[in-house]
Order: sequence, then structure tokens, then C-alpha cells
Amino acid sequence: MKTLYRDNKGLHRWLFACGAVLVLFYLFRGNRAAVNFWVYSVTLPFEQFLGRACAALPFSVAELLYVLAAVTAVVLLVLMVRYLIKSRQKGRAAYRCALFVLDLFLTVCAAFSLLWGANYYADDFCDRSGLSPEPVTYEDLVRVTQYFADHLAEASTHIARDENGLFTADRQEILNYADTVYDCLYDEFPFLDMPDQKPKGIFFSKIMSAMNFTGFYFPFTGESNVNMDSPAMLLASTCAHELSHQRGITSEQQSNFLAVLACTRCDDANYNYAGWMLGYIHLGNALYRVDPDAWQQIRDSLPDEIVLDLRYNSAYWAQYKGLTATVTQSLNDKMIKSYGDELGTQSYGAVVDLLVNYYA
Repeated sequence: MKTLYRDNKGLHRWLFACGAVLVLFYLFRGNRAAVNFWVYSVTLPFEQFLGRACAALPFSVAELLYVLAAVTAVVLLVLMVRYLIKSRQKGRAAYRCALFVLDLFLTVCAAFSLLWGANYYADDFCDRSGLSPEPVTYEDLVRVTQYFADHLAEASTHIARDENGLFTADRQEILNYADTVYDCLYDEFPFLDMPDQKPKGIFFSKIMSAMNFTGFYFPFTGESNVNMDSPAMLLASTCAHELSHQRGITSEQQSNFLAVLACTRCDDANYNYAGWMLGYIHLGNALYRVDPDAWQQIRDSLPDEIVLDLRYNSAYWAQYKGLTATVTQSLNDKMIKSYGDELGTQSYGAVVDLLVNYYA
């Protein structure tokens, strides 16, 4: 045993270092003051620095790192197989390879916990704003859903449509506007004020669609990344959603709420439409679960072109339903819950409580 440790001393020290970081993280995560200091004084400024550095490049550094990681994984697998075949001591060789893989995995876990996982235990948007997703009444849900449907219909008159009657816009222009979309919220929520870095479109967006993702924030580069293949009608609200993560907001319900608020208040027609659309979709889904007839009545009041957009959006995502999307979303749900967010990916729907309480 001592020989095994001595022969792999570097790998064992690496393992202990990662383990120590993770243990310290789980010990201190319940100390709100310490976590707040770490998040708002250390990691957020650091990620903003990374974001500014990566913003100088015209492509997503996060996507490049994912590609490099995939290539590296294949190369390492080949090298380890060759190492195992050539080694005379198969057991020791297998142990060394397994230890190396474990070290890599724990390094990523430790770095992710420090850069992003800590945010789950810091003061969130609701803590800092005083807003709370309290349970809502049926009457308020119906009223706010109708309110969003009415404003969605109005916003629809100010956007462009293609020859098929579907929403159309220059996707790059939507990305270019994103760094100003939160300006309208700073008076009400001054703690949100920070320089934004424009989201970046992902080249392999169809892979994101297969995984049922419209966007993601990458803390290792400070970049917000968005799917450029999914229907354009919600691209603007996706940008706003991902920019909320640049502010350290981890809760998906709070990020969606802020996306709706920022998009509907800004002075860009494409963002207005996406904001009212995102809010209506969440509210409508909630209303349908409790009263399909009330939902149908509001749905029937929508202009035909909006219904066309909604059907196109549903048809687009229907083609990607399958094992890949199910597994990916399940893993994402478990990851979110592992950091104490009991709602997991269901918190995407809990935005309804915030919207109804705010607009009722």
C-alpha cells in the first residue's frame, strides 16, 4: 500500500487538495456572511474580468473549451488504453489511470463549486429586492395571464414577420442590443447595475437543441452563450435570462422573472415581444393546469400570428424530444438540486408566482 501511494504521490496529493477544497466548501456554505463575501467580492468580480477578456474574441471561448475537452477526453482514453495494454502490472496501471480521472473530475467539481456553486448559498435576487414568490390566487393568475396576452398582442404589431407570418429578426442585432437591456431596471434594483458582456452565439447550436438548452452561462469564462438555431422569437428573452446569471443569480425562476421584466421595459421591439411571450407562456402553462377552459378563452383572444409563433416553437422542440434531451435535463436537474435548490429545473415554472405577485 505504501509503495502504491509513493508511486502515485503527486496524484494522491492532487486528490487530497481537491477533497480539501470540497470539504471546506460544504463546511462554509451555511455561513451566509462568508458566502456573500466570497461571491460578491471575489468570484463575481473575477468572472466579470474573465468575461471582459473573452469579449474581445468573436467566438465563444466556452464552446471552444468544450470542444477541446471532448478531444482531450478521446486522446486521454486512447493513451490510457495503450498504457494499460503495455503495462506489465495491470492492476497498478489501472489504479493510476482511475486516480488520474478522479483527480480531473474532482478538480472540475471544486472549481465549479467555488465559481458558481457558492452562488446558490448567497443572498439571491429575492433576498436583495424584497420580492417573494408567494402562492397566488386563481383570480390573480387569470387576470395577469390576460394582462400578458393583451400586451403580447400589442407588442406583436411592432415586430417584423417573414413570408410565412412568423417572427423574424436579425439574430446578431438581438445579441448586440443585449448589453443595454438591463439599464431600465437599475433605478428599481440598483444592485443589478454592472457592465454587461454581450451573449455569444453557439456554433454547434443544434447540439444544444438536442440537449433541450436555449442558453447557458459558463463561469470559467464569464460568458453568456445562446442557441442560435432555436426559434428567434424567444432569443431576446434568452439573452436577458443568461445575462442575469452574469449577476450571480442562480435561480432559474428569478432569472426568468428578470428576463421578462427587462425585456418588457426596454425600448427594443424584439425584446418587448420576447418578454411578453416568455411571461405569457409560463403563465398560460400554469393556468392550463388549473383551468383549461379559462386558458382556452385567453388563447382564443390572441392574434393568429402569435398562435403561429407558438405552434412553430412547439413543433421545433418536439423534433428534439428523445433520450438525449431527457438525460441532459435529468442531469441538469440533479446538479441544481445538489446545490440546495429544491425545485431543480422546476424552478423554471415557479416564475409564475413572482410574475403574478408583481403584476397583480
